[in-house]
Amino acid sequence: MLDSQLKSQLQAYLGRLQRPIRLIASLDDSQGATEMRELLAEIAELSDLVSFDDSGTDARKPSFLIAPQGSDRGVRFAAIPLGHEFTSLVLALLWTGGHPPKEEAETLDAIDALKGDFNFEVYMSLSCHNCPDVVQALSLMAIRNPAIKTVVIDGGLYQAEVEERQVLAVPMVYLNGEVFGSGRMTLQEIVAKLDVNADEREAAKLDAKDPFDVLVVGGGPAGAAAAVYAARKGIRVGVAAERFGGQTNDTMGIENYISVIETNGPKFAADLEAQVRHYDVDLMNLQRAEKLIPASEPGGMVQVQMANGAVLKARSVILSTGARWRNVNVPGENEYRNKGVAYCPHCDGPLFKGKDVAVIGGGNSGVEAAIDLAGIVRHVTLIEFADALKADAVLVSKLRSLPNVTIHVNAQTTEITGAGGKVNGLSYKDRVSGEIRHVALEGVFVQIGLVPNTEWLKGTVELSRYGEIVVDAKGHTNVEGVFAAGDCTTVPYKQIVIAAGDGAKAALSAFDHLIRQPAVEAVAA
Repeated sequence: MLDSQLKSQLQAYLGRLQRPIRLIASLDDSQGATEMRELLAEIAELSDLVSFDDSGTDARKPSFLIAPQGSDRGVRFAAIPLGHEFTSLVLALLWTGGHPPKEEAETLDAIDALKGDFNFEVYMSLSCHNCPDVVQALSLMAIRNPAIKTVVIDGGLYQAEVEERQVLAVPMVYLNGEVFGSGRMTLQEIVAKLDVNADEREAAKLDAKDPFDVLVVGGGPAGAAAAVYAARKGIRVGVAAERFGGQTNDTMGIENYISVIETNGPKFAADLEAQVRHYDVDLMNLQRAEKLIPASEPGGMVQVQMANGAVLKARSVILSTGARWRNVNVPGENEYRNKGVAYCPHCDGPLFKGKDVAVIGGGNSGVEAAIDLAGIVRHVTLIEFADALKADAVLVSKLRSLPNVTIHVNAQTTEITGAGGKVNGLSYKDRVSGEIRHVALEGVFVQIGLVPNTEWLKGTVELSRYGEIVVDAKGHTNVEGVFAAGDCTTVPYKQIVIAAGDGAKAALSAFDHLIRQPAVEAVAA
């Protein structure tokens, strides 16, 4: 199962084990069980501290438990965790074997303090780049706290179970049999959701912070660049981000960021965070801004009110809240979200293997999604409102060469239909004939662009008719001391490299603004 390079790497990692662990398999006579047995046997051969046996009696076969020697508690994989999940496997082995996780002590203490009965089931796919964060978070929680049980389930290996539960998007997390959440979630987000007093404690911490010279709201490429450029000026900088890394967390491949030949979104987001933390920046993650309060006088403090009630103060603010996937806004979209309506073909595509799906959108993202899905599903129908596909010619040519793709242009999506709690089709209007047509299918992937995350700013800063923050060439908004950068602004071409440059420019403008203000008492460090 493992090539020589992976074996060598894994053996080196297993050298960090501090106590013996067991791999306890529950197997049947399936092909998956044969592959699982082979993988576990190979792992056990790499360390004297790892033993393998097939004495397990779990109902899910094949599956295996990773547990300390002498214990039957740990994290269970109903999966053969290779691909994107190989790192999750390695970390589970190390943590079970006593190797300390690289998490803040405050987060680990919060996990240890959780009381109750928490039985987590997380469905993932081996091609999902958002799944490992959730798998690793829930694995660590199960390894640390005896009140928590976690089972990691590969939707491809347990397709009948996925069908029964109508899991049509991953990662999908169940807690005690009920849906807990879907999509990428960090360890801190999961713990905060379980800890009922977390918001109150966090608000008190934020309220106690001294004012900043520059407060960046948003942690995508624009926000990260702004924080780095501002911090290098030797001033007090804070970043309040709802999800550090922003949309890059949901991007599979990045091949056009100058000097980086190829990377993936989650790694890029982690690198952004690492560089910001390299400087003396106060990074406040999982914080959603709800209100901007302009300074009451020139040179005064701008205030940002957070969703938990806390108020942060700063001499200048850079807004870099980014954008999110645009909804098609037709009947059935919200009703069948995660029940056939999806937004990430890389994550959820494998769940539709052998099925018929549609992609809404004929730009680069839509055509790329259709090409990707065509290699997995039985048939792809692409729906484009305009009279021609807007994607790059090379992508359109590739799409048209695929035998299992149908393209409809001049097609206006009117409804996503369903039955039994899941999608069963899509209706569209032929904009030439006016005829309403229906396509029977089991999945719809929406790929129609972005909408800026600026609703909370209405009535405070000037917004374009598309909801973008209106900025000048230097990133100034119409509010004194408030700047903006990245995908949430009127700057054209929503690209990572443009957002990063935009963030740097806004930081330089903010610093220029600060040095031109009347002398005031220095902000406390």
